[in-house]
Amino acid sequence: MESLILLIGATLRIATPILFGALGETVIERAGILNLGIEGTLLLSSFIGFVTAQAADSLWIGLAAAILTGIILNLLMGFLVVTLGLNQHVCGLGITLFATGFALFAFRLIYGGVSTPPALDESFQPLNAFTGTAFAPLFSQHWLTYVSLLFVPLLSWLLFRTSFGLRLRSVGEAPDAADTAGINVYRMRYTALIIGGALMGLGGAFLSLAQLGAFTHGIINGRGWVAIAIVIFGNWKPWRVLAGALLFSGVQALQLRLQAEGVPLPYELLLALPYLLTIVAIAIVGRNASYPAALLKPYRREG
Repeated sequence: MESLILLIGATLRIATPILFGALGETVIERAGILNLGIEGTLLLSSFIGFVTAQAADSLWIGLAAAILTGIILNLLMGFLVVTLGLNQHVCGLGITLFATGFALFAFRLIYGGVSTPPALDESFQPLNAFTGTAFAPLFSQHWLTYVSLLFVPLLSWLLFRTSFGLRLRSVGEAPDAADTAGINVYRMRYTALIIGGALMGLGGAFLSLAQLGAFTHGIINGRGWVAIAIVIFGNWKPWRVLAGALLFSGVQALQLRLQAEGVPLPYELLLALPYLLTIVAIAIVGRNASYPAALLKPYRREG
């Protein structure tokens, strides 16, 4: 029982940045944009949040800086693919390369070639609920973890129970018809990018300001690409995206525990296990996925 509680607690921690990123990507793709810049956005948000928190001696200012970084990078994506109508694949990959390169260049510029990753004097601490009980490890989570979980029903309601959600989904399905109905397609897509960018910023900030309290080059470690896969697995629905994030993170937590217990399996196999599971899940589910009809298609208003 204790091992199971520890495993579930670890799953929630591992899932938090992935869930933030996947929910942000869900909103953006629902509006008809594939944002492959998520990996770089998570990294640069994490770095800017860390540096700002250290310079300002305030975790909250660092958190705001991380969110703002995510929004700015997504606005850049919007300028390229919404305003200019450029290829979404190329622009997304370009943003990931730019954000990753800039983060690593700035890191070396500020911290030099340090062997020990720079760390904060103080980071966001877990909320220790049910202290002294068997369930304490399960509820010993950062407040950002609870926020990520709260965003699941919030976004589900926003996307499927409000007129705003209907307008956002309409520009991702039939932008021509949405425009004819009086919906500003460009504005809705930029709005989706801003919401998604803020969520991605929160995901990056969680790693450097809460979970690790430090910054390293490999802090994101492919979480952005996993988030994109989870969006497809979840069929662009927040509750199913949550299920995908928990599934991936549960296997990740399990393989870490198996390594710690010295299970006689090659550690390379254990490390690859969550990603292999993701590939298998996408291969099974992806064939029947209901892609937004206008995904990847630039919109040009006639007349």
